[in-house]
Parts: sequence; structure tokens; C-alpha cells
Amino acid sequence: MYDYDLLVLGSGPSGQKAAIAAAKLGRRVAIVDRRNMIGGVCINTGTVPSKTLREAVLYLSGMSQRDLYGSSYRVKEDITVSDLAARTQHVISRQTDVIRNQLARNRVALITGTGRFADPHAIWVDGDSGHESRITFDRAVIAAGTRPARPASVDFDDRTIVDSDGVINLEAVPRSMVVVGAGVIGMEYASMFAALGTKVTVVERRDRMLEFCDEEIVESLKYHLRDLSVTFRFGEEVAAVEKHQTAALCVLKSGKKIVADTVMYSAGRQGQTDDLALAAAGLAADRRGRIAVDANYRTTVDHIYAVGDVIGFPALASTSMEQGRLAAQHACGEPVRELHELQPIGIYTIPEISFVGKTEEQLTDSSTPFEVGVARYRELARGQIVGDSYGMLKLLVSPDDGRLLGVHVFGTGATEIVHIGQAVMGCGGTVDYLVDMVFNYPTLAEAYKVAALDASNKIRNITRIDG
Repeated sequence: MYDYDLLVLGSGPSGQKAAIAAAKLGRRVAIVDRRNMIGGVCINTGTVPSKTLREAVLYLSGMSQRDLYGSSYRVKEDITVSDLAARTQHVISRQTDVIRNQLARNRVALITGTGRFADPHAIWVDGDSGHESRITFDRAVIAAGTRPARPASVDFDDRTIVDSDGVINLEAVPRSMVVVGAGVIGMEYASMFAALGTKVTVVERRDRMLEFCDEEIVESLKYHLRDLSVTFRFGEEVAAVEKHQTAALCVLKSGKKIVADTVMYSAGRQGQTDDLALAAAGLAADRRGRIAVDANYRTTVDHIYAVGDVIGFPALASTSMEQGRLAAQHACGEPVRELHELQPIGIYTIPEISFVGKTEEQLTDSSTPFEVGVARYRELARGQIVGDSYGMLKLLVSPDDGRLLGVHVFGTGATEIVHIGQAVMGCGGTVDYLVDMVFNYPTLAEAYKVAALDASNKIRNITRIDG
């Protein structure tokens, strides 16, 4: 007799959903996590704090209203870290309470401490008292998450040189900042601090940023960030960072030198598996701390599963939640449907980006014909009302049968309205469906009809000439 039918290591999005799904199926379930990390990285240092910080920046800086009231408009002239932290801590506290209540309501035991495997069916839990307790389980789900990767050559001090976890704890808004890495996290923080008035320089060893996004959308973002005085150094690498009394000096391999108050490294993430004693359970992780799984999220040990960021791409809170649910169902012997291939990507830069499906570059590379339909927010009444003259929605449409091949949104509400396109694509809808639909007016969702009409007219013109 085991202590629990299912034991979950980690209380982030994937761990929560795995535990609750198993509890709904009548299993005895427990989650193990540290007291100060309920909700995982997502709630405490990652997704939720960074997105809350973004909302605070947008509101206090007046950035979203400047099209209406002028480029000098600000809600608060001198924005401090305290202003930003107050909103962040409020949201973290509320979300932590929500998670605790959900787990309690579903009778999921919350075990406080750090867990490590004792054998394939047991873990040791090191609680706050320093006393270790042994807990047995029939099946387990590893949802340990990740931490920012820290290059060994960099002397992080969490004040002048920080990673993406430490940046939310800065003591003051820096006057200047170097962001190393132009991935999702790097660009999100670069745009936030640029909106606060920080002079930001982005250093990226590749030739472009967000290379998995549609190139036209990325160019639009780059234009807006340059308008906020962001400088881009593509094809460059940081050779060294020297700490001085009042600032840091970034030396690039090309010989360029950049002085900044703060240097933020966004160099990918590392799986938090070092302290799990995986070998005791017959498991191993790769050099990035990630665990290999099969299509059902099962590891090489049949009764142990792994989900979320610790298994690698796509490492999104949204997909991790679904992975947790599906893994728990499989572990409980329930019928399982595969994770749907249509997964939206949301990037919370300022302005934000979201897309689902293929990009123009992917379709071109695969020799797939497509037509483009575009709607500009400035043409929509709602776009004018909210003061967004730069936003756009782009549909990629098959000229043969009208199917949507990709939906790309840039601007206000992008991460919300992309789901309309996702639903149409997932249900096999066509551009004609969007043309014939009636949308609320005035809304940003109306952009779908405008873009659909644009694409349909182009396809009609080609058909008329080409037959």
C-alpha cells in the first residue's frame, strides 16, 4: 500500500493540472513544493509577475494612450520600483491563494519541502524543520520546471548583472540596460524597460530576433522599439562584463563597449533536476536538465511521467497545463486524446504579438500557395477608440479551398483575439466563414472580417484572370 496513488513534484501550471485531474478521477494525490514557491516559477518569478509588471508599466507610463494624448503623456512622472512591485505582489498573493484553495477543494495534499527520489516508488522530503520524511507513491509526475541558465563566465550579483528572475527585484528603474539575448523573455523585458524610459541595448548573436515569428510582424515590433530608443546589436556576442562602482561595462567580441546601469542575461533556461536524485529512480536528464518523454509524457520508467518546462519545447504555461492533465489521465488509465497541434504563441512585448499556424516563410519554404489578407487597427473604429494606430491582423489563406493556414496579430489584445482564428482553424473553417460572420461593432475582432474580405478579393481577382 502506497501513501499516494499519484505524487507530483512541483506546483506550477503543469503540476497543478496533473494533480487536480487525478484527484477528479478519485485518486489519492499529493503535491510537493517549497513553501515560497507555491504556483511554481510561473506565479513567483516568471509568467505572472512579468505580465503584471507589463500592465503596471503600460498604465503608469501612459504608453497605450499616447496616440490620443501626445507622446509626452504620462500617468505618473516618476515611476519607482515600489510602484511596480505593489501590483506584482498583490497579484502573486491572490493567485497563490487561488491555487491553495483549488488544491484543498480537490483534496490534494500539499506537502511543503524539497523532494528527491529515494527509489522508483519513494521520495525523501526535506521539510522546513530539517527533518526528512519518506513518502511512497504508485505513480509520479515530475513538474519541476526550469530556472534561468547562467553562463559560468558571468559574475551575477542580482543587482548590476541579473537574470530574468532577478530583474523583477531591481532596487530602482535603471537609466540604461543591456539585454543579452533577443528571445521571448529578453524582448519582453527590453520593451517594458524601454517604455519606462530606460535606454536599452539588445545584444543577440543571431541575425534576427524572434526567428520563429512572421518576419513582417517582427519588423513592426522592431520599428516600435527603435522609436522607444532601443538599440539592436545583431550578430554580436558579449565577450566580458566588467562590474564598476556605478555601472557595468559590456565588452563585445567585435570590440564594441557598452556602459549600462544593469545587464540582464536571457540565455535560455535550465531544467531544475539537479537536486531530484533522478538516478535513484532510474532516470537521467540531458545537459540542459531536461527529461525525455514519449507521446504520453511517460519517462523511461513506466510509472513516472514528466511534464511542463522540464521536458523542453514549447515550455509555455498554456501547453504545460494541458500536458499535466493528459499525463495524469494516462497515468490513471483513462482514455487520452493527443495535444492539439494548433497551439497559439503569445509574446507579451509592448506592443504584443500572437500567432497560430504557419508563417509566410514556412509556407514559402514548403512551396505551399497562400494569399494574404490584412486588417490595420487604424482602419477600425475600436482601434481609434483605444488609441492603437499601429496594430494589424494578418490572415494566410489557401487559395485552393479557403482554409486558414496562419493567423498573425500585432498590437492591442493580440493574445486574446488570436483565439478566434485558432477556433476557426481547429474546426476546419474557411475564409468564407469569416466573410459571412457578423462581429460586434466596434471591436478589434472585426479585423477578422476586414482581413478575410481583403484575402477573398485578392483570390477572386486571381481566379478571374487565371481561370
